[in-house]
Amino acid sequence: MKRVIGTLVLVSLSLYGSSHKEDERYRIGKAVYEETCISCHGVDGNTNPNMQLVVKPRKLSKTILTQEQSVKIISEGAHYWGAHADIMPAWKYVYDKEQIEAVAYFIAKEFNANRDERVQKLLDESQKVTQNDKKNMLKVGEKIFKRNCSLCHGITGNGKSEYVEKSKSSNIFIYPYNLTRTLLTQEQIFLYAKFGGHYWGTYKDDMPTWKKKYNDIKLKSVAKYVKEKIVQIKE
Repeated sequence: MKRVIGTLVLVSLSLYGSSHKEDERYRIGKAVYEETCISCHGVDGNTNPNMQLVVKPRKLSKTILTQEQSVKIISEGAHYWGAHADIMPAWKYVYDKEQIEAVAYFIAKEFNANRDERVQKLLDESQKVTQNDKKNMLKVGEKIFKRNCSLCHGITGNGKSEYVEKSKSSNIFIYPYNLTRTLLTQEQIFLYAKFGGHYWGTYKDDMPTWKKKYNDIKLKSVAKYVKEKIVQIKE
């Protein structure tokens, strides 16, 4: 009986310790967010409406990024991970690892708590890839990428193209990502292509939804091609 009680006490202490650590991480993250991030991303994570930027911050309540990916973006800055604009800077020179991990934790808990369930639901609802589909996915993906995606992202996926240069001179301004440096997973690339950037929190809808033109298998083929043939950076 004493052994059982002792075990229960240890479990309780462990749970209390874990909960205390999470509360402390949340507190630190909240402090960092309110000190720095709030000026661009706003009180509720849905951007500050008064920010006069060409590329406005994405809505953190809709982001497809995982908490771990957010840590990398916050640390190195968005440009390092493929953003055409460098408005989101690298904060590793201002905050330490603990603080950066804490603010990513705060953002995930406060603004995007159902992110994992939301993403998984969309993946579960998508068309399943058969063995027959797998045979030609890279060829299909390459064909679609060069026909459509390269117009903005460039033939090599580096975010540079004739269309991008024209957008600058016409004041339309588009800022496609340099896909050679994206940290998105293959599944995330698929969902981004299917639903478009605005669905995942971007201010503008420069990255359109492709679900009306291509089925899931074809979009998954594009994602496979991008991840295996375009992405160069190794995490």
